[in-house]
Amino acid sequence: MRNRGAAEGIVAVRRVVQGFFLGFILLVGTRFALFIRYVEGEAVFSSLAQRSPGVEGFLPIGALVSLKHWLQSGQIHPVHPAALVIFLTICLICLLARKGFCSWLCPVGTLSEWAHRLGRRLWGRNFRIWRWLDLPLRGGKYLLLLFFVKLILLDMPGEAVAAFLASPYWAVSDIKMLHFFTRMSLTTLTVHLALTGLSLFYANFWCRYLCPYGALLGLLSLASPFRIRRDIEGCTGCRRCSAACPSFLPVHVKKEVRSPECTGCLSCVAACPERAILQMALPFRREPLPLFVYPATVLLLYGLGIGAGMLTGHWQSSLTLADYQRLLPLLDLLAH
Repeated sequence: MRNRGAAEGIVAVRRVVQGFFLGFILLVGTRFALFIRYVEGEAVFSSLAQRSPGVEGFLPIGALVSLKHWLQSGQIHPVHPAALVIFLTICLICLLARKGFCSWLCPVGTLSEWAHRLGRRLWGRNFRIWRWLDLPLRGGKYLLLLFFVKLILLDMPGEAVAAFLASPYWAVSDIKMLHFFTRMSLTTLTVHLALTGLSLFYANFWCRYLCPYGALLGLLSLASPFRIRRDIEGCTGCRRCSAACPSFLPVHVKKEVRSPECTGCLSCVAACPERAILQMALPFRREPLPLFVYPATVLLLYGLGIGAGMLTGHWQSSLTLADYQRLLPLLDLLAH
């Protein structure tokens, strides 16, 4: 039998990592909100009121524009450089370590997971959408991804890219994103409540059907050397792996899980009652990897990507306090 302590340990570690990153994001957002209140003159300055470049992780569309600018010019635009650094770091993680960002680091994924866990406690189970409807619905996130890729990477001319990145609209995009959460319209609130409600019934509803970011990362993850591998001869066919999979993948019939829906959460590995029958593996290694190698790889890649951005001077925005004080009164005009 598998060492149950190690299996339970990896589940606990993932939840700790998820909670830590969610808490970190909330701290970054709180500090930025206090910073904006200070700029608006509604609060006195404090050491907590700081703008962390981490807030730019919530600007994925702008990061896509920055990516095109970087590919065309070889330069990272200085206004919100961390947006591109975070975007490239997450892409690197998924190229090398599957969708490890989604299941270990993403705050939206964490909240979605908490919602469906709560739903399971309330209803005693999570529900599944009919397969004939599930398949086309899953295509929604890929259509959204195609829309943004075509709009920005394919159709947007270089002059428009440069003009957008130099515009006041891009400069205050982090404030607009903050207000998206702190000053919700009735429509925004209704959409959030609807998505939360659906997540209570259907596991990872947003991630599974609507997230274009997840669609991109899933496609990139197909190149990852990490794979969930099943020892066919030793497998007892208990199906606990498939029952534990939040993406509803039929792990129990696969020799290797190659699906872009696999998030690398290791839930299936932790659920397997046999030793070394199901594992996160590498193609050039026959022996089982220790359970903690994969999450350590995800965290290491994240640290290397962010660290590279900091060391190369592509982390802090070129915007100054004076720039924010000048642009903030124009925010309502720039929002249209």
